[in-house]
Amino acid sequence: MKIKSVAVLGAGAVGSYVIWGLSEKKDIRLGVIASGERAKRLKNKGCKINDTVYHPEVWTPEEAHGVDFLIVSLKYGALPGALDDITAVTGENTVIMSLMNGVDSEEIIAEKVGAEHLLHAVIKVASHKENDGYVFNPETTLGIIFGEVSAPYDSERVQAVLDLFSGTGLHYRATDCILEEIWSKFRLNVCNNLPQAILGAGVGCYRDSVHMKAISDGLRAELMAIAEAKGIDISKADVSSGRGSAVPPTARYSTLQDLDAGRHTEIDMFSGALIRMGKELGIPTPYNEFTYHMIKALEEKNDGRFDYSGSEEPLWAK
Repeated sequence: MKIKSVAVLGAGAVGSYVIWGLSEKKDIRLGVIASGERAKRLKNKGCKINDTVYHPEVWTPEEAHGVDFLIVSLKYGALPGALDDITAVTGENTVIMSLMNGVDSEEIIAEKVGAEHLLHAVIKVASHKENDGYVFNPETTLGIIFGEVSAPYDSERVQAVLDLFSGTGLHYRATDCILEEIWSKFRLNVCNNLPQAILGAGVGCYRDSVHMKAISDGLRAELMAIAEAKGIDISKADVSSGRGSAVPPTARYSTLQDLDAGRHTEIDMFSGALIRMGKELGIPTPYNEFTYHMIKALEEKNDGRFDYSGSEEPLWAK
């Protein structure tokens, strides 16, 4: 098996890392999936990444049908609306890699196109938007971790992806504990991403406040209980992952970036998913329930729901 064509669905912060890494690969076709005005914009302006403009091909889902390798790097909220596009792209031998946050995007995609197409993966990249492009540090980026969920772990398609990434600037590794790796990043997002977003401060808050650490620890305990109940031993990933990327105390992770920009967040993928799994397993999730409702309320605030003019009917305190 040799990967000769790669399509990227979602050319944002995560997709930009893939486009940057694979653009210099000489023996493949690289394209971005887009339609309508977005397709026109990408064809005209390309993708600006680390102050360089890249021009991958732009394909409609139908034009990309049967591509060897489809990388899905959407925001979680966009996935339901993109399932028809994913179906249109997927041919008999298409391998799909989801680089979305959370722990259930592969399951959602598999329900639509079949689990046999999915090669599980997780990405660790601190990419953010600046002006009209995306910026990340290639040297400190941990990159893409991927693998089969069951033996043989050195499958033909794992070898094909290793060959694809070889000789690029991408950082990557194959693993035989990919589910644990995915849950390890999920834990990081839930415990470090969410409390910071409510407080509106840099990640140094976890080091400098016992109160923020207590909230983070509470979220972590609920997640670990659910993972254990599902048979996920995250310690396997802890052994292989080593230390994460160094970030300054001022760093603002994706959920806070979304709130800063007035966007809706991926809280449904984080605490929302844990609340659902907790109910299915009979495990209480009070920290996640509070966090979920607080971030939903902050989204409502960004939407203008609480922009009172002073002329509204008075409320009666009790």
